[in-house]
Amino acid sequence: MTGMETQTFKVPDDKETMRHILRSVFDALNEKGYNPINQIVGYLLTEDPTYITNYGSARSMICKIDRDELMQVLVREYLFKDQ
Repeated sequence: MTGMETQTFKVPDDKETMRHILRSVFDALNEKGYNPINQIVGYLLTEDPTYITNYGSARSMICKIDRDELMQVLVREYLFKDQ
């Protein structure tokens, strides 16, 4: 035993955390002159992180979100927005 413990990281899974991360990523992409919607959709479809800029730690932030869970939330919000 080396005295070192395994470090675990909590992946954000609540809707507000995902919203905050997605908004931060959107803002970073926008500031760098990209089309944020196209870039985020490209990432969601391919899971290729190069769609997301490193600027403002946007790439590392979006990688903390479970992509399938985010897509479920997006579809649910779109379908039931007015309910």
